[in-house]
Amino acid sequence: MTEHPPILHQRNLEDTLKQIIYLLNKQQLVSHLVKKQDSPRQELIQTLVAKQQLAELRQKLESLHPADIAYVLEQLPLPQRIMVWDLIDVKRYGAVLLEVSDAVRASLIDDLEHKELIHAVEHLESDEIADLMPDLPSDMVIAVMKSLDQSDREQVQSVMTFPEGSVGALMEFDVVMVREDISIDVVLRYLRRRGEIPNDLDQLFVVDREGLLKGGLKLNKLLISSPDSLVSELMNPDVVFFYTHDDAGEATGAFERYDLISAPVLNSHNQVVGRIGIDLVMDFVEERAKKERLGQVGLTEEEDLFAPVWHSARNRWLWLGVNLMTAFFASRVISVFEDAIVQLVALATLMPIVASVGGNTGNQTVALVIRGLALKQINRSNVRYLFAKELSISLLNGTLWGSVMGLFTFVLYQDMTLSLVMTSAMILNLIIAALTGTLVPLTLHRLNRDPAIGSSVMLTFMTDSMGFFIFLGLAVVVLL
Repeated sequence: MTEHPPILHQRNLEDTLKQIIYLLNKQQLVSHLVKKQDSPRQELIQTLVAKQQLAELRQKLESLHPADIAYVLEQLPLPQRIMVWDLIDVKRYGAVLLEVSDAVRASLIDDLEHKELIHAVEHLESDEIADLMPDLPSDMVIAVMKSLDQSDREQVQSVMTFPEGSVGALMEFDVVMVREDISIDVVLRYLRRRGEIPNDLDQLFVVDREGLLKGGLKLNKLLISSPDSLVSELMNPDVVFFYTHDDAGEATGAFERYDLISAPVLNSHNQVVGRIGIDLVMDFVEERAKKERLGQVGLTEEEDLFAPVWHSARNRWLWLGVNLMTAFFASRVISVFEDAIVQLVALATLMPIVASVGGNTGNQTVALVIRGLALKQINRSNVRYLFAKELSISLLNGTLWGSVMGLFTFVLYQDMTLSLVMTSAMILNLIIAALTGTLVPLTLHRLNRDPAIGSSVMLTFMTDSMGFFIFLGLAVVVLL
């Protein structure tokens, strides 16, 4: 019987990471001492010690789940990461590559030879191989495809034809199907002959001879029912299913709404061609959440914390350049009012407050709109209501906190007119922040762009430049 490595508690996993780092540092120290030894006997001893430590490190890695190995690899600088990667059994390469982040996966694939990669994918399912394909160099893709048998090759090609973000690209082919006209005893014998079933399987898909979906048979009913009962008597004809071209985001919403564990995937002819399980759904949700978090700070792809400096710097160029241009524009707005600032120094101390509060308000709106888009809560029928609501909130908050800042301004500078300018500027800038926070993500979504990417950058541009312009413009008109 094969023993599977245990999945460790997070705290134990962190302790394991510390142990691996300790062994790596010790190994490097011993290797350094070996190079310095002149005595052949002493060098032999040090070499044996180094080999023993490598064996201890390899044994530690063999006891870990692939997901835990991925966690360890993601925490290590590149030289130590490659050292640990080389100690992992080649048979486990594929499972580990599926667990690590895209950026770390690229660094590990660069260290693989064609033979090692082919050997690694031999232990993966077709849908898992398809997940790795976008990260492989073209010559490796050709080599991997040639190594597959015809059935696996066709399945991999099928998954790769589905657009990213569709159910077809997310599904797996390991499906357990039975016909409605057979008995429970026949189903049980079929499952015993089959051997393994998917880990997250909660129901068998019932189909006719043409593969058309007829219903689902829950495992609990299968186990407690009479062996002589027919599948058609016990199956549930109302099964939630998806088509290959359905949006994966909508599928994840259905899993949450209906508390699904697994669901069949159909082609355009209503034939069952795959399945989607809760583990795949959770992976998709986590991946999308990561992408949105990165998009909020202007990064379009996940960055390896320990990637080479040049690669990391290049990954940040685009939106840093946009930030630079928007900051330059805001500085030009300020320069227009230099004379006013010289005459009334209080303007220089107050204008950052107007911009800052506007930016925070806009970020709240952006977050709510992006979440609404992700959950499919925003549509043409309620967009106007959303605009009216956000404008009302910004007007209310602007009046409240603008009045508070107006009061503080009066206490500090004993100038009622400056106080009114401060209050008016905050109200107007919060309205602009609400409009921008609503319009930018909705416009990007309408253009089939990810609304999370760059929204915060454009929002900062608008609230800073317009905040400065409104506050200083009002001050010039009213005070000077």
